[in-house]
Amino acid sequence: MSRGARWILAAIVAALVIVLAGPYLVARLSAGTAPPPLGLQTPGETASPTATPDPGPFDPDGTWVVGAGSQAGYRFDEVLSGEKGTVVGRTDEVAGTLVVTDGELVRAEITVKTASIASSSVVRDDAFRRLLETDVFPDAVFILTEPVDLEGVEERDEPLTVQARGTLTIRDVTEPVTVTLEARRSGDGVQVSGAIPVTFADYGVHLPELPFVTVEPSGTVEMLLELERVPEAPSPAPTSP
Repeated sequence: MSRGARWILAAIVAALVIVLAGPYLVARLSAGTAPPPLGLQTPGETASPTATPDPGPFDPDGTWVVGAGSQAGYRFDEVLSGEKGTVVGRTDEVAGTLVVTDGELVRAEITVKTASIASSSVVRDDAFRRLLETDVFPDAVFILTEPVDLEGVEERDEPLTVQARGTLTIRDVTEPVTVTLEARRSGDGVQVSGAIPVTFADYGVHLPELPFVTVEPSGTVEMLLELERVPEAPSPAPTSP
């Protein structure tokens, strides 16, 4: 092969590397420092701000909905060109309903609009949406399958930590999961954080294999929920005889 041909071949290879690696390099350069996990407390910091609990009696029984200020998203690790990093994406498009009866969480369904999850890179977000096929499967859904004892949440100043079993559905694939929940009063409401470990392949998410980037096969689904009580319907007025 002539010297000129070798230069041409080298230029073509370099161009291919730039085309393939470019989006990942842009994503890494724009990533900055990953935010801490969603939670009521973060290492080295005081508890997340909450409203001052009402000094009056607090009964957790009732129906609760996910309110303003709630967040959910993902967290996973990657290695790009030998450099380790953590990727985080989040959204506030979270909805759901929880029901507490006799001090037990008996029903919970949380839905996240996956197409709205955003990280520090638009390029990465586009790739994420393609992998999850968010145009076909727009929701990720957690459903509680076993009751959870919440005894003491109405009295504690510190968060109550419990394990909740349920199912997580991503891309129309449903898997059993266990989520570690922390809950505490926040004014007249309740603040709940949770983390669900996931393995991408379990949900049919097959990460691209590239020589310059390695994505860990598992990650975490995170959520921080600001729960608001649904007012009970007033009792009907007695009718006159």
